[in-house]
Amino acid sequence: MSRKRVAVLISGRGSNMAALIEAAKDKNYPAEIVLVVSNVADAGGLAVARSNGIAAEVVDHTAFGKDRAAFERALQAKLEQHRIELICLAGFMRLLTAGFVAKWQERMLNIHPALLPAFKGLDTHKRALAAGAKLHGASVHFVVPEMDAGPIIVQGAVAVHANDTEAALAARVLTVEHRIYPLALRLVAEGRVRVENSRCLIDGKPAPLS
Repeated sequence: MSRKRVAVLISGRGSNMAALIEAAKDKNYPAEIVLVVSNVADAGGLAVARSNGIAAEVVDHTAFGKDRAAFERALQAKLEQHRIELICLAGFMRLLTAGFVAKWQERMLNIHPALLPAFKGLDTHKRALAAGAKLHGASVHFVVPEMDAGPIIVQGAVAVHANDTEAALAARVLTVEHRIYPLALRLVAEGRVRVENSRCLIDGKPAPLS
């Protein structure tokens, strides 16, 4: 079995990146993390990648000013240099242009801390509590030009408790994130995910709640 070559894009500590690296240590896992790229030079996740023997590179977006296309050309060059087949976004805080997203259509995954399509964007835990949501969780989806709107590969849910704080809810959701991201990458790397009418089918069936 040839394992898919994966790059993880980060902007911070990269806790989901660490979960993916851990999963990929299993030689039977169908993907290997061969590159971590950060747009922030001092992102904590870079040291984690290096300590696991993974190439860690910086493409600092500030060096490109407002020229997003130039930033993405530099990023694409790194991805090509490492012969990357799949991309996982893990706390990557840059919006990507439609052109870049099209280039990686159905080969770029993102994780979002909410049960999409609910609570797209930021402050998801705070908003879930404010809305009185009974269920909350995380979603792994393919990236499309519209933010947090791509076909959902895997979701995982947690119950919202009556006395929940934002921090307590976030911690429980993070545990779910660390479980479902490696699962979603596995499904994609094994070729078991097909997109039909903007929805993911896993082995031909609608994606279940994990």
